[in-house]
This record gives sequence, C-alpha cells and structure tokens, in this order.
Amino acid sequence: MSRFDSKMQEKSMSLMFRGKQIFKPLNTGRIDKHVSCIREYVANIFFYTKNDTTIMIDAGYNYERLKEKMEWLDIDPGDIKHILITHQDTDHVGAIEDDSDLLFKDATIYVGEIENRYLTGEVRRKVMYKLAKLSLLNISNPKVLLKDKEVFYINDIKIEALLVPGHTWGHMVYLIDDKYLFTGDTIWFGADGGFSFIDALAEDNKLAVKSLEKLEKYLRERKLDPIIITGHTGYADDLDFSFAHKDKLCTFLKKQLVSDPEAPYDAYDESDDTREKARSEMLKKKNKEAQS
Repeated sequence: MSRFDSKMQEKSMSLMFRGKQIFKPLNTGRIDKHVSCIREYVANIFFYTKNDTTIMIDAGYNYERLKEKMEWLDIDPGDIKHILITHQDTDHVGAIEDDSDLLFKDATIYVGEIENRYLTGEVRRKVMYKLAKLSLLNISNPKVLLKDKEVFYINDIKIEALLVPGHTWGHMVYLIDDKYLFTGDTIWFGADGGFSFIDALAEDNKLAVKSLEKLEKYLRERKLDPIIITGHTGYADDLDFSFAHKDKLCTFLKKQLVSDPEAPYDAYDESDDTREKARSEMLKKKNKEAQS
C-alpha cells in the first residue's frame, strides 16, 4: 500500500497544510562531512557515513525520485546494508515496503521491539486523534529488534537506540557516535524552538510530551550536546533551542504557536530542490542565531 499512500499524501496533505507555515523540510544536500539528507516532499531521510560505511536513517516515502537524488549525493543504493527505522509511518518506511522499487532489498532494518508490533499486525496505527487507522505494512527485509538504551555497533559506528513513545508506541531516536541525534517525529521545530510533534498524528500526546522531557534530561545528565536532526523541520546544534517548548504540542490549528515564516507555502512543491544546490551548498541549521 505504500505507493498508494505516498501518492495520496502528496495530494491530500499538500491541500491540507498549504499556507500553514509548518512543514519546513531540508532540501537535498549535506549537513556536514558525515550526514547527508534527501528531501522527499515534506519529509527527510538521512545517511550517515564514517570511513567506508554508510547507514541510512529512515526510508522515506515510496518515492519515485529516491535513486535520482541519491546519485546527486554520490550514494549507491546497493551500498546501503543497514537502515535505522524511527517508526513505521509510511513517510518513514515506504522505500522498504514490498511494493516499492526495492532499492534496499538486501539491507537489514533496525526497529524497536515495541514498534515491530505494528509491522506484525498485533497493533494498528491510529492517527487524526485516533479517528483513522493506517494500512498494514508488508516489509520483507531482515530485522534486528532493539530495546530502549541498547548500544550496538555497525562496523566502527556507535549507535544508541532510545525509546520515545507518544507519536507511536515504539518510536525510537538514534544517537550516533554521541554526536548526532536523529529524532524522526519526536521534535518539531518552529521559528523559535522545538515542540512535541503534531498532535493529530500521535497515539498519546501526554506520553509524547513526557518522552521529550525525558530525552532532554537524559542528554543533559550525560553532558551530551549532539546535533538534533528532525524528520520534517531541519536540524540544530543548540539544546536550549531544540527543547524550548518541550511541554507544548505542535498543532496547525494554533498557527501562531509553531508557524515559521521561512516555511514554503506548499512544502510538497520540490521545485527548489535541485542537483546543483545539493552538490554546492551546505544545509542551514535552525539555531536561534540562524533566525536573526
């Protein structure tokens, strides 16, 4: 169903969120020498490269231009053997579903053991204030199931999986080499800082807020200050900015809370995402000083 769901979102969500100044995905390009990014409509997927190993974080939509944009960044789909999945929504797993182009059919996916219950059909994903159920997923890739705070290595890349339930019951974020935190749909950056993710899409909003507060506490107690990389609203390297509104929810019904004047009118319009920019410009961060 991923191909149908991806096309449906391209049309319906473009109309729903047009002019709301909420979605602000990064364009395709590089954050630094380790992290590359691809834009798929309103979503971003990421690649982390160290020495001769590249791992992928989330698998995006069932997106027809993925291979093309990977070529912009000189990444060969055949080289991707490991994919970290934050959660099971179609804009994060579409490229590994069975009806995709199967660019990563030989890759092992890493997913939380609780989140895996969606993939087995034991639990159904609910959105729009629990009024709608999403389609069941079909994914045939081999899986490694992860526990909260589990630390593992892919070659010499250190990865720590942290459970942050709320958006989904088993949502994971990934701390890589203690320097980069890939947050999926946990944090939403507005113009002046981070919020808990969109309320209409959460399984449990109160739990999502608690998870965000717990995540910040965990990072500060360990004296970690990683680059915070979100799935839909860019990245920052400022913990105060990233967790500025951790007790508040992103809701497009209250535009004044989370609107960003730099957000495109229609984030599904990719006309400004080009090969030339991807190869020549570093991607801008969203710290407070970057907004002034």
